[in-house]
Amino acid sequence: MNESLVINIFLGVGIIFSILGIYIYFLRKTREKLEHGITHNVEIFEKSCENSKNATLILTTKNKIMYANKSMLTLLDMKKKLQGKKWKEIPQIKVKEAWYALDTFISSQQQRKSQSTLVFPQTILKLSEDKEIEIDLHLSRLLLAKGTHYYYDVITIYDLTQKHASDTMAHKHKLTQMPNQLQAEEDIPSLFAKIHAQKKKIAFVLMGFDNYARLRAIIGYEESNEVIIQFSHYLKNIISDMNISAYHTFDNHFLLILTNVESDEHVIDLVREIQIKLTTLYKVDNVSLHLTFSAGIALYPDSGSTAKLLDHTYKSLAQAQNYGDGKINVYLPNKSKTEYDETILHNDMEEALKRGDFEVYYQPIVNIPREEIVAAEALIRWIHPKYGMIPPDHFIALMEKTGFIVKLGQFIVNQVLTQQKHWETFGFKQIEISINVSMVEIATGDYVQNVARQLEHHDVSPSYVKFEITEGMAMIGETQTQKYFSDLKALGVKISLDDFGTGYTSFSYLKKFPADVIKIDKSLVDYILTSVEDQRIVHAIIDLGHNLGMQIVVEGIESREMVDMVTSFGCDYIQGYYFSKPLPALEFQKLIRKVD
Repeated sequence: MNESLVINIFLGVGIIFSILGIYIYFLRKTREKLEHGITHNVEIFEKSCENSKNATLILTTKNKIMYANKSMLTLLDMKKKLQGKKWKEIPQIKVKEAWYALDTFISSQQQRKSQSTLVFPQTILKLSEDKEIEIDLHLSRLLLAKGTHYYYDVITIYDLTQKHASDTMAHKHKLTQMPNQLQAEEDIPSLFAKIHAQKKKIAFVLMGFDNYARLRAIIGYEESNEVIIQFSHYLKNIISDMNISAYHTFDNHFLLILTNVESDEHVIDLVREIQIKLTTLYKVDNVSLHLTFSAGIALYPDSGSTAKLLDHTYKSLAQAQNYGDGKINVYLPNKSKTEYDETILHNDMEEALKRGDFEVYYQPIVNIPREEIVAAEALIRWIHPKYGMIPPDHFIALMEKTGFIVKLGQFIVNQVLTQQKHWETFGFKQIEISINVSMVEIATGDYVQNVARQLEHHDVSPSYVKFEITEGMAMIGETQTQKYFSDLKALGVKISLDDFGTGYTSFSYLKKFPADVIKIDKSLVDYILTSVEDQRIVHAIIDLGHNLGMQIVVEGIESREMVDMVTSFGCDYIQGYYFSKPLPALEFQKLIRKVD
């Protein structure tokens, strides 16, 4: 071989090796810089992900673990010192009904050459033979540099277990753990679909505790919460064997949804059973706390479309509460069209008073055992030119809000005293007339002075006048009511504590309040013939009143059996439809014969 050719070959080979050496040197340096940069970036990434609730794992191209945060170590039960090691105990995932080893699935995605993220929502991760969880799986590829084949795969697992738990809690009431209104709103569409298929009725029943704010003020926050909790337990028990869904919607409101309903009477009967149970459900110091709730009922299709049924239930409850404690109201579209427009009523009050649209009715109070009329309660009625007869349940609250109740109260006192003077002049039997008083009237500060002027003006003996305030109202401003009613009593009139048994009066307050008479509320009497607990409560109140030197009137007497029962308890007076409904003055005076 030519010597020069050999030399050239050696020189060429040397140059090639030199160039290759230089290339390898620069490639090594490039990789070192790249890896240093990546390592630096990973360190930053680690710090940001270490305490994340989402499980994060970084794998090399050979499925070696570069990093796993605390959540991933906990989730997969991995050891801490795993960096640079092969992945063992590889879990399985279920994607589109097929199971894969997680590393195999990741490898199948490594054909992607761009930096992108693939999301596999609601994937099943199998952690062991008996444990599977639902996850969202995110796979991201990080290229180390353009033009290279170096990358890392970042696996992020979002455990949906906690999210589902959080969603579940969001659909439950915090106090009672019953499904809440949010859950009800989600359940309602499927219930309607079921009813449409079966061609049955569905009923919504919304129950709201009466005077709950007052109850909370009297027995305290913790105790009133216990009342709600016990009631929720009772509801859970009664619906367990029935086709009923129960929800704790708000503070003291509970919603029942009944399917396969035959009639509204069936729903009303159920509500009444619950009302009876509530009266004896909770005790304080071994004494039953008499509790009541009002209920609004709406039925599909009777109460209108499904879209408005829940709204109609709330409206029905509001109407029930306007009628008084323990009332039940069924929403009917035709009835709603004749509801009174508060704006019209408010605008008509002044003119109505001038026109003489207000009229005082009288309901007899009879004594026991002679069953002779010895007194009456004055009740205001509004004969409206558009609406006709409007019961006080519909306008008294509005008048109290606007302050018009003060003028109306003055009108009532004037009418009652005028009528009594008329009966005295024409020789009718003189009886005691009870006049209801609101806290708004008392708050004016001159109510007592006005009564004194009216008594003097009409020349009526104060012994024939009695003023009534509800037990609940008396409890709102104890000191104020005690003072004003003591001043009233100083005029010679009598004082009555009305609706007794609904306002949670303490014995100490009852002892201080200057009452001559206690009127036991109708809600305690409605079920007295069948409820032993109500019988005991009424009997105990009668004994208590007598021990405090007070007389007792029982309201709501509607049958001979009721008369006989409360008579056996030692009641002094009775009032109710069994004897007479409220009557206009001319009709009422026929009941009080002239004195011979």
